[in-house]
Amino acid sequence: MAAELRVDAVVGEELPPSWNLAPTQPARIVVERESADVPGASPTRQLRTLRWGLIPPWAVDAKIGSRMINARKETVTEKAAFQVAASRRRCLVPADGYFEWERRPRGKATVPHFLHSGRRLLTFAGLYEFWQNPAVAADDPDHWVASFTILTTQAPDALGHIHDRSPVVIPPAMRNLWLDPATTELAVVRRMLDAVPETLFEAHEAGSDVNDHRNNGPTLVEAVPEPMTHKRERSLTER
Repeated sequence: MAAELRVDAVVGEELPPSWNLAPTQPARIVVERESADVPGASPTRQLRTLRWGLIPPWAVDAKIGSRMINARKETVTEKAAFQVAASRRRCLVPADGYFEWERRPRGKATVPHFLHSGRRLLTFAGLYEFWQNPAVAADDPDHWVASFTILTTQAPDALGHIHDRSPVVIPPAMRNLWLDPATTELAVVRRMLDAVPETLFEAHEAGSDVNDHRNNGPTLVEAVPEPMTHKRERSLTER
């Protein structure tokens, strides 16, 4: 992953693979930062570990992060909670895919689906922030908390029956532009987001084990056999 994303430095301990990442858990993301010690030096692309769920600098406590795991692409340059990050702290969130839950008309339970793009590594558009924890001493390493959010957009028509939103995927040709810390004008960021092409996802139904964040492992992303009743319903709908 570090090689494909042309990372200059890997910061922090390596995380084990996760097939069921939950809000507030740590994840590896890619950032590009200028050195404060060497003015004029080229930005360094880093693979870092951040907490999922953005905590704005003005937050009273970290709880708000669990409600800010996503930011809408359409308003991210306008909302106060995300404006500064959209201007100065953009990141890439690497992933093989993501889970989304479909609510079917004849049942109350939602059905998990795994969405991916074949074997291609996806890089979701993200923003990150730094928050000072007032409950921790300033000289404590845990005083500063780095967190991130993932941008979402209107889901393609082919996926609308599963969910109306999907992550914004930054294609390889736009990764350098998205990470470039020299780009700070929100109008330019807005145009960049508008230029992101639609991603063609593949989707299959996943097992219910993914509903419990304590479950983890590669079997969670495997397709489950489609029940015959669903096949009949789909066939009738297509007619």
